[in-house]
Amino acid sequence: MFERLIKKLKTGRYISLETTPGHLPTIDNITQKIEELGLHKKIDAFSTTDNPLAKLKYSSILAAVKLQQKFKKPVIATMSMRDRNKLALQSDLLGANDFDVRAILALTGDPAKISDQPNTKGCFEGDSTLLLDIIKCFNAGIDYAGKEFKVKPKRIFPFAVSNAYAKNPKTLQKRFRKKIEHRAVGVITQPVFDIENVKLLLQLFEEAKSEFTGERKTAQLILGFFPITRLKTAQFLASHVPGINVPNRWIDELYKAHKDGEKKEYEVGFELSRGLFEELLRLHPKIHIMTANRFELANEILS
Repeated sequence: MFERLIKKLKTGRYISLETTPGHLPTIDNITQKIEELGLHKKIDAFSTTDNPLAKLKYSSILAAVKLQQKFKKPVIATMSMRDRNKLALQSDLLGANDFDVRAILALTGDPAKISDQPNTKGCFEGDSTLLLDIIKCFNAGIDYAGKEFKVKPKRIFPFAVSNAYAKNPKTLQKRFRKKIEHRAVGVITQPVFDIENVKLLLQLFEEAKSEFTGERKTAQLILGFFPITRLKTAQFLASHVPGINVPNRWIDELYKAHKDGEKKEYEVGFELSRGLFEELLRLHPKIHIMTANRFELANEILS
């Protein structure tokens, strides 16, 4: 399953869809909606988020198990460095491996101080590259302390993340180089909204990759895609989220549409988003769709 997914990532069109487990003891609400829309037939993989914004949610690894068993599609399970030390990271990887959850998105994680749980403290024994290094050890049949496993884990495929925009492009290239060096098979960007920015990202990634040989040279850039259908969303991303650049043209068009009501605002935002998606497919068809569980919107884009 995962070997086929990685081959598709490296050689063809690749579409993954983010799911965010809720503040619930179940993800049936997610699986039912995906099945109802037939979304699993339109994508190559799912991902599951891990307590985003340090808010309590259902386990990303167990959500990956349920999605994978339900839809027979590979799932990339996010693991945050915020919530686990080296012992817990390795324990979770061993358990996930037993259930064939073998694509892992390594994330440093949002700060614990913004958590909805009182007095929460972050672990942060390292950034996401520590998890990438642990996965490298597991793939060699040893734990992070160098102790050999009696039964070698099945191969794990590590993914990483990156900003989509920076005032100094060399900052992005340095981040790409670091993730490739630590053997990420795919690097997912934050949402992109401008084709010229995308072209620059692809150039920077290829330049970073050219410094390596062997498997590292096959790492792939995956473009984050977040459809915007409301002015306030565009304004928030532009003003408050580092590493994302929403073009003024988008904000201007949504501002005009906003004056004509919610329906017009949605229509304009959807057309802007769908147009971008189609351009991305032509330019670099390796895309990670993020809709904050707005699966009807994802379905509309994919249709």
